[in-house]
Amino acid sequence: MTVQGLVQGVGYRAGCRRRAVDLGLSGWVRNRADGSVELEAEGPADRLGELRLWCEKGPTGARVSGVSTAQVAVAGTDWFEIRG
Repeated sequence: MTVQGLVQGVGYRAGCRRRAVDLGLSGWVRNRADGSVELEAEGPADRLGELRLWCEKGPTGARVSGVSTAQVAVAGTDWFEIRG
């Protein structure tokens, strides 16, 4: 997923990681140079849907203007990390 809007400097990555871990998902989240946040998550479809709902709002202070999704190959990790 790629999340656009005011999503950097507001705790978005940490909040996203917490929500993903709470949902039992694996993957990663990182800031992009264009001001958006990018993430890849793996897990059951219903839990991925819950993560997307969270991503559409984000943490307090975030102003999400859009979320785009794409399917990627499964990496098979068993953790969720914050990357640069």
